[in-house]
Amino acid sequence: MPSHTAAPSRTSADTPASASDTVYFGIVNGLDTHHVVPGQRLVEGDLAAQFGVGRNSVREALQRLAAEGVIEIVRHKGAVVCSLSVRETLDVLDVAERLTGLLARTAARAVAAGGATQALENALERLDKAGHAAAPEDFTRARRHFYRVLLDLGASRELRRMFRAIHMPIVHAQHRLSSLQQLRLRDYRDIGQAVLAGNEKLADAAGIGHVRKVRAAILKQSAAAPSR
Repeated sequence: MPSHTAAPSRTSADTPASASDTVYFGIVNGLDTHHVVPGQRLVEGDLAAQFGVGRNSVREALQRLAAEGVIEIVRHKGAVVCSLSVRETLDVLDVAERLTGLLARTAARAVAAGGATQALENALERLDKAGHAAAPEDFTRARRHFYRVLLDLGASRELRRMFRAIHMPIVHAQHRLSSLQQLRLRDYRDIGQAVLAGNEKLADAAGIGHVRKVRAAILKQSAAAPSR
């Protein structure tokens, strides 16, 4: 896993606070919406024109992304969006499994201690609506919002730091299984309900179980893919 650097400044979740933030969030959001893909070369001049910023801002954003492992800077080629082998993907999911279970457990503990639940209830409603929307971008945004709400509820600085460091945006971008959205929607409901009940053990199991299902779906996809 890559070493973590400080998160970019922001006024609210995913809201750019500077020109470099505009590029940073634009690329991250592009991965989620499949407008940016693993293996894609990112050209400074093109990015500057696309986001209406100067090249220094583009370079700053690319350095952030490189430090977080989203892109790599290749000699004589420039910035390239990272791609993962099956083994590397499974390594990411091993980490994500533990973190997702811990995230759900921490949020459930906060609810059991009297933490407010309205934001999580709203996030689950948003997920349900997005799960039936025609635009996949709606579900992507709702999914990311759901995780932010859990992080806010748990209020763990370490979890927030570690979640930003894992390669899940690359995994999501690289494995676009049509079955995963409905799987995620069902699992997020289970995680959310366990958290709302303040049940740490059940929330932990739901979080871990979700990532294990994603792993199984990716392995099935990989086994069915033609060999090269």
